[in-house]
Amino acid sequence: MPSTVDLTPVFDFLPCRTPDAWLSAAVKSLPVLMIDHANCEKKAAATAMSLMHRYTDNTPLLNKMSRLAREELRHFEQVLKLMTQRGIAYEPVTASRYAQALREKVRKKDPHKLVDTLIVGALIEARSCERFAALAPHVDDTLRDFYTSLLKSESRHFADYISLAKGLEDANVVEERLASFRSLEKELIESEDTEIRFHSGVPIV
Repeated sequence: MPSTVDLTPVFDFLPCRTPDAWLSAAVKSLPVLMIDHANCEKKAAATAMSLMHRYTDNTPLLNKMSRLAREELRHFEQVLKLMTQRGIAYEPVTASRYAQALREKVRKKDPHKLVDTLIVGALIEARSCERFAALAPHVDDTLRDFYTSLLKSESRHFADYISLAKGLEDANVVEERLASFRSLEKELIESEDTEIRFHSGVPIV
C-alpha cells in the first residue's frame, strides 16, 4: 500500500539519507535485519518506560512515553509474528554501535541529561522511519505493507521527542545540542561498519 504520510519533516530533520550501499546490503540480509528490528522495538519500549520511572513529575513526558511504549511493544509483537511466519528464529545478535555512540555524548546532569536523551530518541526514531521508507519498495509485499504501516507512528515519535526536548531548555541551546548530535549521527550512518544492522553504517563488503 502506498504511503500517505508526509515524511518531509523526517527528511529535513535528519542530516543525511541512507546510503545506497546500506540498502543493497540490507535487502540481502532480511533475517538478521528483522531480528535487530525486534530488538530495536523492545529497546525503544524499555527506554520510554525508563523515562517514565525517572521523570515522574513531567506529565507531558509521561503521557507521550506511555503511548510510545505501548506502540513499540505492539510493533515488537508484529515483527515476531512475521519472523515466525518466515521461520526466522529469534536468536541473539550484537547491537550496532549507533545508539551507544549517540548516548555516550549525553550530558550527565539534569535537565541537560533529559534534553540530550530526548534528542537522541528523536534521531533514532527519525532514522527508523527513514529506513522503513527506504526499504519498503525493495522487499516483498507483506514486509512492504508492514514497513509502510509503521511510518505514521515513527514520524510522530520523533516529533514527540524533539517537542519535549524544546520545552526543557533554551531554544538556542537545544539547537546547538541537536546540531552536535546530527553531526555524529551523519558520521555513524555514512561511515563503514563491520556488520549490517537496522541503524548501522555502510557494511564493509
